[in-house]
Amino acid sequence: MNVEPIVMDIETSGLDRVNCGIWQIGAIDLNNIDEVFMEEGRIDDEDIIDKEALKVIGKTEEELRDKGKQSQKDLVQNFFNWMKKRDMRNLLCQNPQFDLAFIEIKAGKYGIKKTIQHRAFDLHSIAQIIYKKIEGNFMIRKGKDTDGKESNMNLSNTLGFCGIPDNRIILGVDRKVHGGNPHNALEDCKLTGECYYRLLHGKNLFPEFSRHDVPNYLEVKGK
Repeated sequence: MNVEPIVMDIETSGLDRVNCGIWQIGAIDLNNIDEVFMEEGRIDDEDIIDKEALKVIGKTEEELRDKGKQSQKDLVQNFFNWMKKRDMRNLLCQNPQFDLAFIEIKAGKYGIKKTIQHRAFDLHSIAQIIYKKIEGNFMIRKGKDTDGKESNMNLSNTLGFCGIPDNRIILGVDRKVHGGNPHNALEDCKLTGECYYRLLHGKNLFPEFSRHDVPNYLEVKGK
């Protein structure tokens, strides 16, 4: 029996996994794409907010601290309750070092028992391996986050490699907002899951992406 992971994405008030908060969690069971988790909550009072994060998610500080929404603790607990019903307990993320680590830190803060395994599937690595098999080298850039060479396979470039346009807001190196739609956890799950499926199976998964042809080089590799 073919078993697929659970694709998961979070939206946060910033990149600091300890001091920022989670306000949205999305997940899709790739074994049955009708099984979906999507909830929002309010970040904790002590959580900080990065103004650049607000630009990317299209939200205000007031919306992230909305007392009418469930607490961040309940949001994380509800996600683990949903995961408990899944046969597969491994997540697929574009960058598990961020999403998985963020949720594990919050679970530790609240004393919540995790229902996910600590290992996760990494779309970035999958994409780089396939890319190197085709192109002969990894997708590399001159240091941006470091002073050496580093991977340039972010989700935008993974989407391009898989034949899908990135219509989300992009925060450029000039720190200005470029592009269109605010980031959304469920939409990013679909983008991640679609790339995963094209990279490993050579075909389309979600109906909304069927208008974008799978590149020939992935169709060949997927057979």
